[in-house]
Amino acid sequence: MITVQNITKRYGTFEAVKDVSFTVGQDQVLGFLGPNGAGKTTVMKILTGYHFPTKGEALVDGVSVQDNPVEVKKRIGYLPESVPVYGDLTVDEYLSFIADARLIARTERRNAREAAIASCGLEQVVSKKIETLSKGYKQRVGLAQAIIHDPAILILDEPTSGLDPNQIIEIRSLIKRLGKRKTVILSTHILQEVEAVCSQVLIISDGRIAAQGTPEEIAGRLKGSDTWRLTLKGADVDGVKEKLSRLAPAERLSGITLDAAGAGSVTLGFSTPADGTGQGVDGERIFDWAVVEQLKILGMNQKKISLEDIFVRLTSETRTANAEAGATADVEGAESAVKEEME
Repeated sequence: MITVQNITKRYGTFEAVKDVSFTVGQDQVLGFLGPNGAGKTTVMKILTGYHFPTKGEALVDGVSVQDNPVEVKKRIGYLPESVPVYGDLTVDEYLSFIADARLIARTERRNAREAAIASCGLEQVVSKKIETLSKGYKQRVGLAQAIIHDPAILILDEPTSGLDPNQIIEIRSLIKRLGKRKTVILSTHILQEVEAVCSQVLIISDGRIAAQGTPEEIAGRLKGSDTWRLTLKGADVDGVKEKLSRLAPAERLSGITLDAAGAGSVTLGFSTPADGTGQGVDGERIFDWAVVEQLKILGMNQKKISLEDIFVRLTSETRTANAEAGATADVEGAESAVKEEME
């Protein structure tokens, strides 16, 4: 549904987006993550036809953003971070205006308006002026204008920003429902939101893509790990060392710690690669191992590599790599200038 091919966006000499490529399939919810200033909003404005890329191409439902931006706008629903509403209109008046602007046939406007109102839970405020509504309701009105023409693609920029916990849950639930029949790009700073709603993740940092895929796939490509901590009864340190080799090959375990926790018990810690292959160590395998080795598990805890860990790690690595690349370019430029001066 969305294909981005090697897009770069420059503002003067500043490159906000640098050679970015990705695709989003039908009925997928893509979590678009990145630090402030990473280039997320620029990419979304390109996809919605508000900006054109300096280089590269963006296709929305097979239509080129550069060649036919009006047709692209017909196919998408867009909720920018600042909700585009007119406070002096009632909810019904505003959605009627949007239906008119979207060129929805007159015979279909009432049904389209009522469907958007019902989907976004606006029945109780439909006759109220938008300026009197809470931020949560204003956000719902913004979502209603984005879906009123039943677009195949939704692009949502920070849709839960500033909402209270109950409102966040409601908006997330709505996005999840919409994602079952639409392609959704969701930009957010809230990592729990991505884990709750999104089937795919794209992380951008300093204008470049740092990673894309499912959280499990991204974790598998990192040198990250799941950490396990067990307390075993009827064991001693030396005995557990020998038995541990039968749990998994040595290359599957790292960071092993063994501590005597008391008479006849041991606390065992180790890490396993979070590669998503299904060949690693899981709770069932540990339990079966303990039964075979005649060990009783008193406690078992697993800490998986989190999306927060992934995000911090990847964005830090990207910034460091780009800073080093910039420093190298500065050095090369200085050397070239010196060489030219000497010649």
